[in-house]
Amino acid sequence: MKKTLQSAAARAALAWTAARYVQLVAHSVRWRIEGEAQLQLLANGPPVIVAFWHEALPAMPVLWLRAKRLGMTRPAVVLASRHRDGQLIGDAVRRLGIGLVSGSSSRGGAAGLRGLLKALSNGAHAGLTPDGPRGPRRVSAPGIAQLAALSGCAILPCGAAVSRGRTLSSWDRMRFPLPFGHGVLVCGPPITVLRQGWQDALPEIDRALNAAMDRAVAAL
Repeated sequence: MKKTLQSAAARAALAWTAARYVQLVAHSVRWRIEGEAQLQLLANGPPVIVAFWHEALPAMPVLWLRAKRLGMTRPAVVLASRHRDGQLIGDAVRRLGIGLVSGSSSRGGAAGLRGLLKALSNGAHAGLTPDGPRGPRRVSAPGIAQLAALSGCAILPCGAAVSRGRTLSSWDRMRFPLPFGHGVLVCGPPITVLRQGWQDALPEIDRALNAAMDRAVAAL
């Protein structure tokens, strides 16, 4: 797999396939939205930080596509690891009209934070997985609270669940939606992080993201 990703042509083909698969899932799965008011905020409100656990990553592009259907005109960027796998994900989401900021909590973290701050200040939404790219699972790294505190933008905690999917035996137990099932996307209440004592917001962020995932599973 690593040798395949080293080929630019092969990586482009995989990215194209991944983007087409996301579109297939977006249109063939019967998606239900929990938190319509928050989705409207994403579609028509100020820049926000869309946060979701790494395991829900494959379903999250559907949220952007739904927001676009509601009239979202703001650009959106996501944070992706500088590792080859992360760059493949970045290539795929670009094909869905989503921009890419490279970096992570373990590789290029400061550069990633600066890139997201710049995107938010320029009026874009920013998406990231606080526990990515290597975990521990469902534990937020400090970067998300720092980003919210420095930018003044609210965090929108999101989750997803699908009736038909494949769960990987990876650290995050990532779940890939399969076509023609049922799915739930959850947008929880926004979280504001103050500059003073931003570290204290991390447990609240974890609770909100867990609640979004639990709500999605319960609504299936």
